Amino acid sequence: MNPSTHSLASHTFHGLEAGPRLIVLGAVHGNEIGGTRGIERVLDELARGDLVIVRGTVTFVPITNPLAWTLKRRAGDRNLNRNLRPVAEPQDYEDRIANVLCPLLAAHDVLLDLHSFHTGGEPFAMLGPQDNDGTLEAFSHAAAEEALALRLGARRLVEGWLDTYATGVRKRLARTAPTERAHLLSTDPDYGIGTTEYMRRMGGYAVTLECGQHDDPAAPEFAWRAIRNTLAHLRLVEAPAPAARDSFELLRLTEVVDRLHPDDEFARAWCSFDPVSAGDAIGTRHDGTPVIAPQDGYIVFPNPTSTPGNEWFYFAQRSTRALHRN
Repeated sequence: MNPSTHSLASHTFHGLEAGPRLIVLGAVHGNEIGGTRGIERVLDELARGDLVIVRGTVTFVPITNPLAWTLKRRAGDRNLNRNLRPVAEPQDYEDRIANVLCPLLAAHDVLLDLHSFHTGGEPFAMLGPQDNDGTLEAFSHAAAEEALALRLGARRLVEGWLDTYATGVRKRLARTAPTERAHLLSTDPDYGIGTTEYMRRMGGYAVTLECGQHDDPAAPEFAWRAIRNTLAHLRLVEAPAPAARDSFELLRLTEVVDRLHPDDEFARAWCSFDPVSAGDAIGTRHDGTPVIAPQDGYIVFPNPTSTPGNEWFYFAQRSTRALHRN
């Protein structure tokens, strides 16, 4: 698929019976192809009549960032999955995409956002917060979101994104000179808002599904199966409802650590969810200062080539949150 960088293509199907409105995104990052391939497979099934939407509405966006896809890299001008909101005066390509994507998200009830990751590891799903009326991410659909996440096929679930990221932003602001702040998007308090966070702000619920490593040949199959399970779980198609996972691992992000200098280096090649013990060496700053695991936990989203001033890795620990299966 070779998309135009001047438009955003979507495919919408309306069932003739009442039901929820689902939107499925692929390639929010242009080098993450598994979700796109999974969506294309479902679109082929719909075109052949092997799959029929009978209730509600389903919109598929196979390539959410056409410029990044064309360039075969994570971003066009910047990361679309950060600081996502409509803007009156777009400053870059992703701003223009956001002005189309945000109203599209707001017109739906449920989002399945399909991604992949840089280093090795098994698929996992990202959950939003528990129900709350706080100022950061007020939410009232945790039970529905959890029930969907438990049917996507991932054994591992992760929570705690936005509040952990907000803490990271406060740390960036503390070490960033005032004259630099206007030029460092990642110090915006809303920088952690991506597709799923925006969907929750609009009153819906959402799951980010990381379908495997970018080039893993199993990732498109995993994405396809997750889409099919979502359609069946929401009763948008006539298919047996998938069962919730009986066994799973739930982790909570507790800290984001930024790369501060091009010579900051990891102690070894980390993969997401590699376990560490308190005191283990994770990396070394350019001046020789060691980066040490603060407690027993896990490395998540390690990025050895991250841009200085942005996230280098996340630290996670086991969560005690109880999940709703239904």
